[in-house]
Amino acid sequence: MKPFIRTTLRVLAVTFATLTPLLGLAAAAIIQPTFSVVPRLVGPRADPERLRRHVAFLTVEVPPRDSDHPENLDRAAAYLRAQFAASGARVTAPSFQIRGRTYRNVVASFCPESGPLLVVGAHYDSFGGFGANPGADDNASGTAGLLEIARLLAGRRLDRRVDLVAFANEEPPYFGSAQMGSAVHARSLAGRDVRGMICLEMIGYFTPRQPAPSWIFRLLYPDRGNFIAVAGRWADRDLTREVKRALRGGSDLPVVSFTAPRSAGLDASDQINYWDRGIPAVMVTNTADVRNPHYHSRFDTADTLDYARMAQVVDGVTNAVLAFSEGHGAAAALP
Repeated sequence: MKPFIRTTLRVLAVTFATLTPLLGLAAAAIIQPTFSVVPRLVGPRADPERLRRHVAFLTVEVPPRDSDHPENLDRAAAYLRAQFAASGARVTAPSFQIRGRTYRNVVASFCPESGPLLVVGAHYDSFGGFGANPGADDNASGTAGLLEIARLLAGRRLDRRVDLVAFANEEPPYFGSAQMGSAVHARSLAGRDVRGMICLEMIGYFTPRQPAPSWIFRLLYPDRGNFIAVAGRWADRDLTREVKRALRGGSDLPVVSFTAPRSAGLDASDQINYWDRGIPAVMVTNTADVRNPHYHSRFDTADTLDYARMAQVVDGVTNAVLAFSEGHGAAAALP
């Protein structure tokens, strides 16, 4: 072997040996591997048929659910209030004004009145601008998940407060503005001991094939669209891991996580407004428009959702809520 060939091979070997562990560390930072689970706690399980009925109401009875139709949002809010009240929660519906129109969030609070707080939220409006968008996955699915979590919390004695919040005005034209319902709610938490926020954003669509937005995603994540994802910034890594552990322990659904800068596709839902207030927040999602081809279209209908898998997502998130609120495991200390 000629000397320059030996030298080249030696350089390549050293380079490979140096880069391999660095690439491994980078991959671990992105996917946040977990090696344990939060055990499934005793209690009822999410009901796929109830989830189906909630989605059907929101997509069939009150569309369009956009900011140009506040009367429909009011009908949806009234439904949410009644369903939350049936769980025994303390229910409020604080309103706010934009351009002469009234919108409202709907909040279901579970014991106690004060102390550390965990927020679980989802927007109940849908994207407008092209007609009656059913908005089943985006985001009747997340809203139905909130209602079912409330039912699963009914009658439980919680040591820490949990607020389930349905937000108005996540979608354009108010997305990214101070008029988002979640921005209004986040501001109302000033001075409170908020330990974290879990955003439910599109949790009902599953498919045999998982599209990949990039080669990195294709390399690190499954190629089947049968998983749920927990996404957060590097600063949210502790919350990300605990929610992931609870989801894995609370259901049989595959769970992955994605940790990256805010600008890497993480700034597209309500958790951004809690980040702006210094509150750790993660998004639980089926990867949204990456997976669902019906995103922001008239084809986002109730019959496209997988309610059995959606129920498993709800079981997993409920497991995270109970781990926090009943003082089980590391989740109780977040952050």
